Amino acid sequence: MDRNVVTATILIALIMVVWLTWLAPPIQPPAELSSPDTVQVEEISPPEPVEAPRQLGRESLRTPDELSSDSTIAGVSNGVERTIRISSSLYTAVLSTKGGTLVSFELKDYHDAADSSLVQLVDLSEAGALGMVFTTPSNRVYDSRSFFFESDTSRDALEVGSAPVQVKMTSRVGSGSISMVYTFAPDTYEVGFEVAMTGSETFLTPAGYELIWNGAIPFTEIDRENEVRATGAFAKSGGAVEFAKVMDETYSENSIRGDVDWVAIKGKYFTTVILPDQPGRGAELIGERFGELSDPGLSLQYSASLAMGPPVESDNFRLYMGPMELSRIRRYDADLYNMVDFGWSFFAKLTRPLAKYFFAPVFSFLASFIPNYGLVIILFSILVKMLLYPLTKSSFTSMAKMRELQPRMEAIKAKYADSPAKQQEAMMKMYKETGVNPVGGCLPMLLQYPIIIALWQFLPQAIEIRQQGFLWATDLSAPDVILSLPFTIPMYGDFVSGFTVLMGLSMVVQMRLQASPSSGAQAKMFMYVFPVMIFVIFNRLAAGLNLYYLCYNVLSAAQQKMINRNLHKHPEELAPVKVTKAGRARPKGSGGKRKKK
Repeated sequence: MDRNVVTATILIALIMVVWLTWLAPPIQPPAELSSPDTVQVEEISPPEPVEAPRQLGRESLRTPDELSSDSTIAGVSNGVERTIRISSSLYTAVLSTKGGTLVSFELKDYHDAADSSLVQLVDLSEAGALGMVFTTPSNRVYDSRSFFFESDTSRDALEVGSAPVQVKMTSRVGSGSISMVYTFAPDTYEVGFEVAMTGSETFLTPAGYELIWNGAIPFTEIDRENEVRATGAFAKSGGAVEFAKVMDETYSENSIRGDVDWVAIKGKYFTTVILPDQPGRGAELIGERFGELSDPGLSLQYSASLAMGPPVESDNFRLYMGPMELSRIRRYDADLYNMVDFGWSFFAKLTRPLAKYFFAPVFSFLASFIPNYGLVIILFSILVKMLLYPLTKSSFTSMAKMRELQPRMEAIKAKYADSPAKQQEAMMKMYKETGVNPVGGCLPMLLQYPIIIALWQFLPQAIEIRQQGFLWATDLSAPDVILSLPFTIPMYGDFVSGFTVLMGLSMVVQMRLQASPSSGAQAKMFMYVFPVMIFVIFNRLAAGLNLYYLCYNVLSAAQQKMINRNLHKHPEELAPVKVTKAGRARPKGSGGKRKKK
């Protein structure tokens, strides 16, 4: 392997190591201000550690005694809690008359990776997920989840069939009322939500109210650390997606002023989004982490509130509560997919469009007629290889020619060992005669990196492969453990992933094909050290990602083998070139005269 190829490979390795170290799992930077009306508050840490979880957004919840002490609110403190279960083909929701709020929302098609229970989107430690926070003319702050509501149905269970099911919750407040109307439609994760008020001037100031979603989405994956890094509270304002996330810091807060298109709480694969029909007047995003990322008792609390003005009659919202599946969330045309982290903004500008407009649609199309996602990934790798074929062919051909020229390069070095200038001159003359570009193998490889990085980010976050098995892998979104170790190796883990081992071996084969017989000891050592580095780094990554790179490496090795064989069959391509009188290039020694018969 010549020096240029080794240098290029080292550069590529450094790029991957830096990318993995800083961006895998990726940490999204704070979004730039895109509107003069938008203000972002820097992340801060509490001055002292908090031992017990603080109920974010719960300061406005009142006890019955506190409610009865305010004549305006006194009537809402009495009641009997009753729950109403609404079942559709996709989920089971539970509403409570205490707060008129959602106290449970389970997805029927998705299961917790740890205990196989249904995925729950409501934090059960909270007093319901959805609440309305407002200030009374007497300057007291209340949360509707403290109130008792009356339902317009006496049934405790409702089934969503071919027609939507509507449930109305009403609470008498002062001389007016607050009504919350939920509409559950068939075959969709969207729930219609309406806030209607009568006589609001008796209990509501002109400042309006805040619609708040409390609680992080409960953990659904085994790898909590990666899941925490993908979790956060989000809002779209001024065309940019703002966020509050807790990873290295234990507390994060982001106050937004100006028009807000939506607010959301997101886990790794699932989200709850509040989309108002009319933009909100601001938003507050709060997050707090309790425990270290590696702590088994780790817990998160998130809060996303949307500021709304006093409704003239009613405010209408759409609640999306379901998977971060691009084919579903792109229907809202609200940039919801921008909640998915694609790394630093510089890379995200390249990788997110590739994932959004190419990888995800093609992936979905292949899955429409291929029953297994492992096979989808294999075919997907073939399609990507075909797409990159012109680049890889140019790169591999250039590297193969450089290997074939290695003996001549060594001869030149030996001949002009005492004169670097003459050595360089002879090298350039050789390159010119053979038409070989010494850096021709590097540029095509670098041009592939936006696609490689986009796939690096897309596959581990694609919910389509979550809990989908292939061969020995039971979940393509998690490592495919084939051997558990009784100890933990730093950076590697306490297990061995099958596809990672095969991928490392395929990389060794590919690098052997790229090596030349005269490669030095350092180059040969690097041929094995680099795959070991990849083997260590990739061990804890998703099996689907390792399967993709395994297939890609096998295809690359086959392509390199074909190019090497073709070059051996046509050695004249590397012969010195001379220019004829007609201006045509012809290999030297080919003869300008016909042989006599």
